[in-house]
Amino acid sequence: MWRATGDEEQAIAALLHDGPEDQGGRPTLRKIQRRFGDRVAGIVEGCTDTFRTTKPPWKARKVKYLKHLETASRDTLLVSAADKLYNARAIVSDLRVHGDEVWDRFNAGRRAQLWYYQSLAEVFERRGLGPIASELTLAVKQMRRLSPGIRV
Repeated sequence: MWRATGDEEQAIAALLHDGPEDQGGRPTLRKIQRRFGDRVAGIVEGCTDTFRTTKPPWKARKVKYLKHLETASRDTLLVSAADKLYNARAIVSDLRVHGDEVWDRFNAGRRAQLWYYQSLAEVFERRGLGPIASELTLAVKQMRRLSPGIRV
């Protein structure tokens, strides 16, 4: 996050971005807003793909989130891209150690995950995020190389 020229509030949002989605929905977002302010809460909200306790189907959430990123704020894009890059690099590292069994950890299979990460990289490239988008594109290529036989 910091390497991508993020500021302190973006870094705080990056640390808290999973809170509402995984730990309490909108009440958690309101706590973040009270404690850290409107900007941090806005970034966290922009990085959240659902506030529902019972999450909607995976593909529908991801398609909606990708569409949201097309018009999201620069703050949201940067924090989201940093999160997705971190996750993609972790997947690549795990693929090197554990192979295809890594994909069993996900509710959506490897084909869907590769589609999602590729789509994210394309949105971040289109939105002009520069090096962080390029790094995600490289990580997705590595995921593909380590997952032979999959076309996205």
